[in-house]
Amino acid sequence: MPHHPSETQEFRPWHMLQPSETLEHLRVEPLAGLPPAEVDQRLREHGPNELVERGLKSPWRIVWEQATAVMSLVLLGAAAIKGVVAVLQGKPGEWIDAGAILVVVLLNVLLGFIQEYRAEKAMAALKNMAAPVVWVRRGGRVLDLPARDLVPGDIVLVEAGNAIPADMRLIEGANLRAQEASLTGESLPVEKSPAALHEEHLPLGDRANMLYSGTAITYGRGTALVVATGMRTELGRIAELLQAVTADKTPLQRRIGQLGLFLGLGIVVVVVAMSLLGIWRGEPALEMLMASVAVAVAAIPEGLPTVMTITLALGAQRMLKRGALIRKLPAVETLGSVTTICSDKTGTLTENKMQVTVLDVVGHTADLTEVMQRGHPILEAHDKTEPLNRPEMYLLLGAGALCNDALLQPNEPHTGEYVAVGDPTEGAILVGAAHYGLWKMRLEETFPRVAEAPFSSERKRMTTVHRLATPSSANGPTEPLTQLFQQRPLIAFTKGSADGMVEISSQAFVDGVAHPLTSDLRRHIAAATDRLAQQGLRVLGVGYRALSVLPEDGKVEPLETELTFVGLIGMIDPPRPEVKAAVERCLQAGIRPVMITGDHPLTALEIARQLHIAPAHNGTVLTGHDLAAMSPEQLRAVVEQVSVYARVSPEHKLNIVQALQERGHVVAMTGDGVNDAPALRRSDIGVAMGITGTDVSKEAANMVITDDNFATIVSAVEEGRTIYDNVRKFVKYIVTSNSAEVTVMFLSQLFGMPLPMTTLQILWMNLVTDGVPGLALGLEPTEKDTMRRPPFAPNESIFSRGIGRHILIIGAILALVSFGIGYGAYQWHGPAGPWGTMVFMTLTLSQLGHAMAVRSNRESLFTTGLTANPTMLWAVGVTLVLQLVVTYTPPVQAVLGTQALTLAQLGVCLAASTIVFWAVEIEKWLLRRTS
Repeated sequence: MPHHPSETQEFRPWHMLQPSETLEHLRVEPLAGLPPAEVDQRLREHGPNELVERGLKSPWRIVWEQATAVMSLVLLGAAAIKGVVAVLQGKPGEWIDAGAILVVVLLNVLLGFIQEYRAEKAMAALKNMAAPVVWVRRGGRVLDLPARDLVPGDIVLVEAGNAIPADMRLIEGANLRAQEASLTGESLPVEKSPAALHEEHLPLGDRANMLYSGTAITYGRGTALVVATGMRTELGRIAELLQAVTADKTPLQRRIGQLGLFLGLGIVVVVVAMSLLGIWRGEPALEMLMASVAVAVAAIPEGLPTVMTITLALGAQRMLKRGALIRKLPAVETLGSVTTICSDKTGTLTENKMQVTVLDVVGHTADLTEVMQRGHPILEAHDKTEPLNRPEMYLLLGAGALCNDALLQPNEPHTGEYVAVGDPTEGAILVGAAHYGLWKMRLEETFPRVAEAPFSSERKRMTTVHRLATPSSANGPTEPLTQLFQQRPLIAFTKGSADGMVEISSQAFVDGVAHPLTSDLRRHIAAATDRLAQQGLRVLGVGYRALSVLPEDGKVEPLETELTFVGLIGMIDPPRPEVKAAVERCLQAGIRPVMITGDHPLTALEIARQLHIAPAHNGTVLTGHDLAAMSPEQLRAVVEQVSVYARVSPEHKLNIVQALQERGHVVAMTGDGVNDAPALRRSDIGVAMGITGTDVSKEAANMVITDDNFATIVSAVEEGRTIYDNVRKFVKYIVTSNSAEVTVMFLSQLFGMPLPMTTLQILWMNLVTDGVPGLALGLEPTEKDTMRRPPFAPNESIFSRGIGRHILIIGAILALVSFGIGYGAYQWHGPAGPWGTMVFMTLTLSQLGHAMAVRSNRESLFTTGLTANPTMLWAVGVTLVLQLVVTYTPPVQAVLGTQALTLAQLGVCLAASTIVFWAVEIEKWLLRRTS
């Protein structure tokens, strides 16, 4: 916890100091506040209360990195050589070639820049969380000041609805509660009290006397002392972490980088070989230089960045239809490589609403889970609900509904369903009671409230007093309540913590009769409370006291004694119904789900067990306290065995993600709060919540799921695997084509022939003939068994699992077929004949057949069907028409250097091009036979 930076002696954390010690330490008078001169001094010392942006990458640096990538440098070199030749020899055509190459480079640099520049926005959202205006006590007056002017030692007045502007130590408070979910992950508002705490290393969520920047007051009022501002706050520490974290390249980006290096080395080898061959043959140096340019252009897959970007964008559109909004395109592919999903609990794995699941009256227990799963209560529908097995359970629910400040209101659009409004715990009780016919609005008509003692954090309970206004129907769910009022005209109902309720009770309701609360009964209730708590339930006790009259002073709190204990209500935020099946799909796909939450360890473990994230027995939970005591090496040693983490801080989440990555995992991390932002950015794929997520978490994430549902993440993973499979198909297709082009050029030199194709023809093939069918490959549907195999290893080469073999074998066949056609035509028609155009046509047609054949990695095209991907049929048709246009249209012939082919020549090219298609089909047939 940050402290006063001028303090040099040993210092205890703020939450361990008494309010008076805190005031003394910061040298401030509680009634007057800081004098103006001291404020000026501290403002100079600490600076404004705002977050500072550091280390953002400039746009020019992003452009430079994109332009100096290996493939870009090779193409820029080729364009430069073309330009030099155009100057030296005065050939305008060379300027056209150079311009075409430069346009390709500029497009690829622009696409890369747009993707990376959009990733630099998380800090702007974090800065917007600062409270704009606060009430501050200074110089004996209360002033309305901008939050950026706060300094340590300022006294701030807070009340319900206020955003907290800095880290503060509470010095006075009345029924104060703060919503800290965005910072700690705690789903419910936290009760705050000024009392000092005695444990030094408490998690933020357990520091009940502290208020933190970026959180908000939901109930009550208080006075607090600023102890840290700006970058020294907990929010500032998160900002430091966020700016210090740099996201690694995605698996695909690393693989494409490796592909670029491989192609670069291959170009060097081929160019050197061709140069040595030319020198040996006595070829002119300029001709060898031009041949080298042609080889470089042929080897570089110019269409790869464009096709990949469009493929990822189309995949992002498909993901959006499944509830996943992609913010950063590489995330589309990264999802397919995920090995571990670290998920928050509240709202993602669970429904983010409390639900009554257990009623316990002495000696009897009822499980309400099945009834609660029916959804919102509907008026008059309780007669379809199986009755509770004990009358006192109706008394328990009815008392809980009357001693309650939440409301039930019609759902919108009105369907007869009602939803709870107010405190989540109280709302859950109202919903549970309504399912059994105990509707609060009707109960209050029969048993109106006449007095109350509101909930306070000191007492941890509330009490309401009711009278009987109109007799209720006999034998209905309200009958046990009506029978109570036959004893006395007034009944006080009290609801609060289970232990506290037992302490103020003298009797217990057993089998419909009040009995003295003996030691045995107390032990029985304590055991039931512990049992429910071990199941991860939040447990409340309910009791009543019969009254003849109200106290003369009208005070209700003194009535909270000598109660009759009725029973226990257990509730939990239940798992989403669809998540269990989603977890099973993860496990089948070789993906390990991990829960990381700010909630209580027992609650987290119970939900994890229900969802099969943790084993049914002996599940291990590591808390923030445990993690704080572990070294990075110790965490790495156990991180693959632990599936549940509770009460964790932002640093802990970051450490967990890093430990998993260091063990070789590709990690997806979900989050919705400010505290999640550093881990979201550090993970391989950050997933923010669309409904409950803060702007900070969304800006730090790669993907936003619109329904906050874990099952949507799993669907996105399936889509990601499909896209990555399709990207691999495209890489296999385009690199095979390019290797064949390079081989044809080399063989032409080897056999003493001119280059068969111009630079523009090669660009045409790489951008159009490869690009259009390549886009269609990106739309291939999901193959069977996609989610029944392990993910690709992060360090696995792009050439793994047969792609390298395919490129060598099919590339060689494609090259030999095309060169064979060209060699024969060269011998038949001579150098002036259409032999080069026949090579151009054979390569193009062979590549179209190749594209059809590689649509599936294993299955024959005749099994998958021609119409499974209609876009491919259109792509092949359009490319074929365009190829005929550039071959037979005179204006285009002049630009590309093609010649019209006779029908017989075209037929020869077409027949030869089918060889590649059948070679791929034979390869897949052998693969099916051997595996």
